[in-house]
Amino acid sequence: MNTAKPGVANPADRSSASCLPWAASALFGAAMGCAAWALTVWARAYCDAGYDAGGRLELNVLLPVVPGAGAVVALLARAAGRRLAPAAPRAIRAALPTVLVIVTTVCLAWWFFAARGTLADYPGDSGLCPANNVPPGWPDWIPA
Repeated sequence: MNTAKPGVANPADRSSASCLPWAASALFGAAMGCAAWALTVWARAYCDAGYDAGGRLELNVLLPVVPGAGAVVALLARAAGRRLAPAAPRAIRAALPTVLVIVTTVCLAWWFFAARGTLADYPGDSGLCPANNVPPGWPDWIPA
């Protein structure tokens, strides 16, 4: 029998009131955004494609935007994960938001690198990269 008053949080369900998973999700999303930005800068600098003054300005303007977008996407993924399985077993309710945060932020970072880091058919001057401007160190099994 539930004796909690309406509008008052149930003391047995304290895990849902913790802000630690939300903070960790935002931090993970921001870290993935920083990693995507750094990978993009590396690819552009290595291939010398889009690394002129205008390209560096674009990347510097995107520096606060990309980690912020990663954090927002991670928070939205956590919220969606909590809404998708409210009646599921406890293990699924705990794992689903985490899996969604990881998958969405990794996909966002991968998309950012593929769209902004490898400028296809941009005339690269370094001679180290092929015409698609994907650095040779990038694994072939990950499309860019």
